[in-house]
Amino acid sequence: MGIRWTYAFVDRPLGRLDDACTFWTAATGTRRSEPRGERGEFVTLVPDGADPCVKVQGVVSGDGGAHLDFCVDDVEAFTESARERGAGMVAAHDGWAVLRSPAGQLFCVLPWHGESARPPVVAGSRLDQVCLDIPPSAYEAEVAFWAGLTGWELLASALPEFRALTPPPGLPVRILLQRLAEERPGSAHLDIACADIEASRARHEDLGAVYVTDGPDWTVMRDPAGGTYCLTGRDPERGRMPSSSAVRDDSSSAGR
Repeated sequence: MGIRWTYAFVDRPLGRLDDACTFWTAATGTRRSEPRGERGEFVTLVPDGADPCVKVQGVVSGDGGAHLDFCVDDVEAFTESARERGAGMVAAHDGWAVLRSPAGQLFCVLPWHGESARPPVVAGSRLDQVCLDIPPSAYEAEVAFWAGLTGWELLASALPEFRALTPPPGLPVRILLQRLAEERPGSAHLDIACADIEASRARHEDLGAVYVTDGPDWTVMRDPAGGTYCLTGRDPERGRMPSSSAVRDDSSSAGR
């Protein structure tokens, strides 16, 4: 039932799928797969000499955001575990499932196909984290849900509104849980660990992204498809702040 691999999904409006793929392949040093799905809405970002861990999905409603896919040995058992912890079933497909966490965050469960080689750091950065932006009233229950479901190490942050779930070595995508400042529907965005935020910002601006705002150890950006994400001052190899062994995943929710 254990999690054997993880994918971070870049969810963007279907009409902006090409913009999203062009930007994110360049930002991550990958190439796009052939599109899949009834509308050609699924694209995998394929690295050289490693297994993919990032995909792009064109969504037909809303502005998109991000979500996680968990690749497991036993889809049925993992799905049942999620439901016992409060997740709702959204769609049961042949061999895989779409679920919703108690606070409303979509995620998928699918079979593991042997992925094991984590993509390398590219230009001093690595897309390695999905940040779940959670309303205050649901935060503690949502932290308990994700910690229990994954079984990953739960670490406190230097900022009280953040906690991080760190997977076992080799898995490519972490989970950051952010408590929002106000009650609003939950969402999710992508975080990129950067050895040098300013250098990564300049590179991303050259690729078509635009600056939104700064935080203490992060910069919020908007990609050419209109989605926000964060450049964070974390070690791209380890995912943690380089100045301390304690987690300081100072990420920001979209637009703040």
